[in-house]
Amino acid sequence: MKTKVIYTILFLCITAQASVKEGEKLFKEYCWGCHHETSMAFGPSFKQIANMRNSGEIISHIVDPKNTYKQLGYTRSVMPEFKNFSQEELQNLSDFIQSFKD
Repeated sequence: MKTKVIYTILFLCITAQASVKEGEKLFKEYCWGCHHETSMAFGPSFKQIANMRNSGEIISHIVDPKNTYKQLGYTRSVMPEFKNFSQEELQNLSDFIQSFKD
């Protein structure tokens, strides 16, 4: 029984690391121009976002920022929509952003 639990935990850790790595690739391709990992750029840092938002809020704002910015407390949003990301890509990007949470 202990062995099964250990293997399950290892599998989950490896899967989570892969998700974060895939999210990092998306970040470098689509987000880096406006967001940086830990410092303010044109948009808030991922560290700031991770400490203020849950995964659902992050994903909703990536997909449709024009309809979520007021709910999230922003006064405006110039962020483009990313409606063509798959659910897996959105979750990977959210996992990467949340990896900066304190």
